[in-house]
Amino acid sequence: MLADMSPLERAERAMLITRALGGVARVQTLQANRASRHDIGLALKMGLLHRVRRGWVADTSADRMLVDAARHSAVLTCITQAKRLELWVHDRVPGRHWGADPHGAGGQPEDVHMHWAKPLIPRHPDALEDPIENVLALVADCEPHERALATWESALNKRLVKREVLQRLPLKRVARDLLAEAVPFADAGLETYLRTRLRWLGLPLRFQIWIAGHRTDLLIGDRLILQADGATHTGAQRNEDNHHDAELQLMGYHVIRVGYRQIMEQWHVVQDLIMRAVAQGLHLPA
Repeated sequence: MLADMSPLERAERAMLITRALGGVARVQTLQANRASRHDIGLALKMGLLHRVRRGWVADTSADRMLVDAARHSAVLTCITQAKRLELWVHDRVPGRHWGADPHGAGGQPEDVHMHWAKPLIPRHPDALEDPIENVLALVADCEPHERALATWESALNKRLVKREVLQRLPLKRVARDLLAEAVPFADAGLETYLRTRLRWLGLPLRFQIWIAGHRTDLLIGDRLILQADGATHTGAQRNEDNHHDAELQLMGYHVIRVGYRQIMEQWHVVQDLIMRAVAQGLHLPA
């Protein structure tokens, strides 16, 4: 069958095999998938593939992040890979994070933070993206506690990893502390931040509970509600939220509404509002 193919068809086949393998692949792996070195050479000559580095090629439409990682003998990991997995990651973390063999010599661009630590899960030679266990372990080492906890809880919430699996791995102390604290039902990083920042109050904190037909972000005690506005708090959404606030107040709740940026960048202001409300007993039963 292959002998009956034209050079173009053979080149296209090599390209399609590369694409099926994720768009970036080792020549050795392509050959194991019945793309001959000759066919790969044809695809390179015709511009259907391009050479990434010795032993690696890529489809012309391949993910540029994967191509860059392959070019430097690295894998995407830590917060960079967490973002790709749509986990909660602090939105103002600069640069890219890669993992690499500490004995390798792939070099790195200036904007890359390279993690040289030995991975928990061995990396296959074809891998360009770290397994979730390696990602979380490096996040634990790299990010401040609060940010790391939000990412860990996001991974547990999305069921990308099981707690019992993590417990069996040789985690460092900082990662074990995160695992002990993490809860699997926190569905947003903001929830993690609020829980850790308000724990000292010693009051019941209930997140994402339904009151008056809508979800509330946080109920503190019995009737103090904190609502956090996101980027969509405009137009019809704002009118609906205002109506819900009015209903809550008529039911005897006290509502504090703040913006996402206030929580992330002006926490002292938000905390002061909550403390003053608690001091006035606005969290107690009516």
